[in-house]
Amino acid sequence: MSRVGKMPITVPQGVDVSISAEQITVKGANGTLTRTANSLVEIRKEGAVLSFAPANDSMEANAMSGTMRALVNNMVNGVGKGFEKKLTLVGVGFRAQAAGAKLNLQIGFSHPVVKDMPAGITVTCPTQTEILIKGSDRQVVGQIAAEVRAIRPPEPYKGKGIRYADERVVLKETKKK
Repeated sequence: MSRVGKMPITVPQGVDVSISAEQITVKGANGTLTRTANSLVEIRKEGAVLSFAPANDSMEANAMSGTMRALVNNMVNGVGKGFEKKLTLVGVGFRAQAAGAKLNLQIGFSHPVVKDMPAGITVTCPTQTEILIKGSDRQVVGQIAAEVRAIRPPEPYKGKGIRYADERVVLKETKKK
């Protein structure tokens, strides 16, 4: 059995998990998340503990038990605490502004770039060079952060661009004559 799939999930106070034959719904302070259940995985709820087991002895069911456990754990953590990604703007004159559900970026182009945020995602700018993306769905938060970074990824010679806060950009040496 999968090592990840063996570990049970402890559901914290304030988070409600309901399991039906085809869906798993997790409700909490940060919203509600729903995922379709896989028929290869058996999910059991005993009090405040969720456990996962493969439905048969196939390798695919074994792998899916670990995958479903990780996905449901992310759902439980997301509606409880939430997820966040921090981006940093590096470059002279690079600025970011959060205006409601929009992110306005001035990052060296001849025009400002406006990025719309989907429902359930909040974006804030503590300073002009920092962007904080928050939400309850880990996949959506990571995807939006990747899309914002892709607008102007860090270039390898001066390191200018949008990067993750914990990202280390290795700079190349310029060409010598």
